[in-house]
Amino acid sequence: MADKEHPAVTNFRNYIRIKTVQPNPDYASCTRFLQQQAQELGAEFQVVECEPGKPSVVMTVTGQDPSLPTLLLNSHTDVVPVFPEFWKYDPFDAHKDEKGDIYGRGTQDMKCVGIQYLEALKRLKKEGHSLLRTVHLTFVPEEEVGGVDGMKKLVQKDIFKKMNIGLALDEGYANPTEKMMVFYGERSPFCVMVTCRGQPGHGSQFLPETAGEKLRRIINSFMNFRDEEKQKLKDNPSLSLGDVVTVNLTMLEGGVQFNVIPAELKVGFDVRVCPSQLDTFEKKVQEWCKEAGEDISYEIAISCKARTLTCVEDGKNKWWDTFAAACKKVNVQLQKEVFPASTDSKFIREAGINALGFSPMNNMPRLLHDHNEFLNEKVFLRGIDIYYQLILDLANLKPF
Repeated sequence: MADKEHPAVTNFRNYIRIKTVQPNPDYASCTRFLQQQAQELGAEFQVVECEPGKPSVVMTVTGQDPSLPTLLLNSHTDVVPVFPEFWKYDPFDAHKDEKGDIYGRGTQDMKCVGIQYLEALKRLKKEGHSLLRTVHLTFVPEEEVGGVDGMKKLVQKDIFKKMNIGLALDEGYANPTEKMMVFYGERSPFCVMVTCRGQPGHGSQFLPETAGEKLRRIINSFMNFRDEEKQKLKDNPSLSLGDVVTVNLTMLEGGVQFNVIPAELKVGFDVRVCPSQLDTFEKKVQEWCKEAGEDISYEIAISCKARTLTCVEDGKNKWWDTFAAACKKVNVQLQKEVFPASTDSKFIREAGINALGFSPMNNMPRLLHDHNEFLNEKVFLRGIDIYYQLILDLANLKPF
């Protein structure tokens, strides 16, 4: 007879099966599922729509002293698109194989964390723990498309401001080593489209200052800088990906047919800027455009300057000290870094709130946004144990 599945694993798999996949996430089914979770937990439940059809779910477990700064447990409900033909199993079936690996979109990013929060709190309630500080849980939409209609607008609402948050926990990612990553800041997305205009004409000529020549110079400038940053990372073992700028050419537009030299060509780059270069990178782009020739312009398609970092120096931030001590109790080795991509934490930090990115997944391949995303059930269940200790200690942190 097969072993009975842990109820928390069943709950996790049911959450995965809700197709909150962009660009048409089923937020209605997700909200109903989360309302049921709130009822099981005995938490207050609210739905806030910053934009119609894009609900943020807010749960609240009131502490003994509601006047104290609170703990926020944040996760996002949407997931990135899938290409089923590249998956072993249906990406929304939550298939579990003989090794206990659960396959599905969102298993790592980040439905696991949302359920781990809930299951840890359910256990604390069952054991009769009464927490000093209030704990809020937010399940927000639209993170995978920038968070503009989710957390960015939610932090501006009175309901969020009244939460009086002292520390927020949000997503990190899996680490293939024994250590677990904790992120105290993140790089800023800087997606830029450069337009090069030049002399059009017949493709048989050597015309001066064509759009193609200017485009080549622009590409060379961006890609030479990419090589410099890549080498910097390679040469300095103390640096992580979050400490350098990544540049990737992701879009090319223009041209009508082979024998026509186009009057205009465009090239797009996905750039992620580390905090130390946040104030200087756009100036580089301006210089590269000027050096490449006349009639060159650029447009920033996506930009968010994530300037704020959370203090993770021992002895200088009580929230960090408590987080680190709780991790030590459950034998978690931490690796502190700047997050190389972008999360909703940037909006929380910019609101003046401490935020740590942390997903308790170690000895696991990093598969967020990848085909065949999976999480092992033992890693998932250990994550609940870790959040149990984190919530217990952080929500009982004495006033300071």
